[in-house]
Amino acid sequence: MTALGVLFLSAAPEGATAGEFAEPKGVVELFTSQGCRSCPPADRAFERLVRDGEVVALSYHVDYWNYLGWADTLASPENTERQYAYAKAFGRSGVYTPQAVLNGREHLKGTDAVDIDRRLERLQDAGKGLVVPIRASRHDDQLTISVGAGRGKANVVVVYFRQHQTVEVLKGENVGQNLDYWHSVTDVQTVGMWDGKALDLTLPAKRMGDDKSDGCAILLQAADSEGNPSHIVGATVMMDKPKTL
Repeated sequence: MTALGVLFLSAAPEGATAGEFAEPKGVVELFTSQGCRSCPPADRAFERLVRDGEVVALSYHVDYWNYLGWADTLASPENTERQYAYAKAFGRSGVYTPQAVLNGREHLKGTDAVDIDRRLERLQDAGKGLVVPIRASRHDDQLTISVGAGRGKANVVVVYFRQHQTVEVLKGENVGQNLDYWHSVTDVQTVGMWDGKALDLTLPAKRMGDDKSDGCAILLQAADSEGNPSHIVGATVMMDKPKTL
């Protein structure tokens, strides 16, 4: 579905605890909307990726389809802004849903989990995967992030999300459907800068387990010359309380 006049932890296998998450295959950021009739198949493909537990999976609900009659209950202007920033980085004149962005490097229609997985493997084989190790752990009221050494510069970005929600859509193009959403983003914060040297950060953990968020992803993400999000070179995820999918 294309907007008119405009053209989106590691998902740890649930039950794993902090420090037990294997190296992720890549990062998948899905830009979706409850008001887009083309999005439910992508949301189901995204759920499959979450359940497989091999990627950092983040779902950003955008708000530009709200005019069709249903205001997305998980959408935010900030999510929409992130998608437009990616569009600028990719040299596109607009945005669309459902869009999957892979490792911050390329995008595709987000309806085919197998194709997304295949594309991530190609990026990995081409040296465009997650090459910088990141570990995260929580101790009482502190969240500790450890970033390994590597090459280049990047921002340390924390993406808070809600693991699972079911939404009954009462109006709009998906009226009458009960839709399941996984790893829906609630906030994105840049918490530090990495210059290639190993880096340790300590943050308050109070955001974890609140009414809006029960998990977070940590992304090591570069920016282009205009400050738009670019390639992701490291990522991991941590849940407040591991749950069984």
